[in-house]
Amino acid sequence: MTATHSTRMLILGSGPAGLSAAIYGARAGLSPIVVQGIQPGGQLMTTTDVENYPGFREVIQGPWLMQEMQAQAEHVGAQMLWDTIVEVDVSQRPFRMVGDSGTVYVGDTLVIATGAQAKWLGLDSEELLKGKGVSACATCDGFFFRGKKVAVIGGGNTAVEEALYLTNHSHDVTLIHRRDSLRAEKILQQRLFANDKITTLWNKKVERFIDGGGVTGLVGIELKDMETGELSTLDVDGGFVAIGHHPATELFRGHIALDDDGYITVEKGTTRTNVPGVFACGDVMDKHYRQAITAAGTGCMAALDAERFLAEADFEQVAQAAE
Repeated sequence: MTATHSTRMLILGSGPAGLSAAIYGARAGLSPIVVQGIQPGGQLMTTTDVENYPGFREVIQGPWLMQEMQAQAEHVGAQMLWDTIVEVDVSQRPFRMVGDSGTVYVGDTLVIATGAQAKWLGLDSEELLKGKGVSACATCDGFFFRGKKVAVIGGGNTAVEEALYLTNHSHDVTLIHRRDSLRAEKILQQRLFANDKITTLWNKKVERFIDGGGVTGLVGIELKDMETGELSTLDVDGGFVAIGHHPATELFRGHIALDDDGYITVEKGTTRTNVPGVFACGDVMDKHYRQAITAAGTGCMAALDAERFLAEADFEQVAQAAE
């Protein structure tokens, strides 16, 4: 027989946003169920040193932080279930989701916290050196490269913003782009070209990230000239891949309003989507900040929004029954 799990608050995603929503939802007595998805713990499970999450004097590890968040959520009453959702119905309440196991999940409210994934170049050397000099988040990891030479790969807004941010830590930032012009907004390009800490390399493609061996990590980037085919090496201590993100919203396309980039749209200042009772938090609705702390904050907001929605719905139901 197909198993069915029902709850007042159904949460999809178990990164900082989903787990924060679970903590607040559990404390409000909503007995939340968290469906953890294909990457329990979210992007922090692949992050090593975390130095910018409040409350910790020393550097902590991403996986440890997520384990502690999950333990806290479970301690206050949230239930964790592992499944991959393949079908969703938000046309009416209670909302219904189906996992690839056939398990059915039913919720009076739904909190979507499926996150977003950074786009990578897809190189073997990139995979080998992730967290060892290669990163996809300058705001997260730029601090570790104070006074060192770094490079940013990309040509859009993300790449230019990352390069400009890194000048707070590095005096030598190189932007590598495979074309001869940037796609970034003109105002960002003006700021980039006016900054004497940034050098731009045009028509260059990353062939591989060079491993220094042992505990050294990244020591350089091998580049291929897109016009001549000539290979060259750029000596750097850090390489930041900044070619965009994929929000995990394909499941909700056609069911919930998305913007042109595929992120869930929410009412300004809230986590409310265009479907009453469905809320979105974390990187799935935030294309600007993409930080663990902002994701956790919007997770709190989603739980509070859901709690208020249920209180209003319950009041209306009682009032109608009394008529």
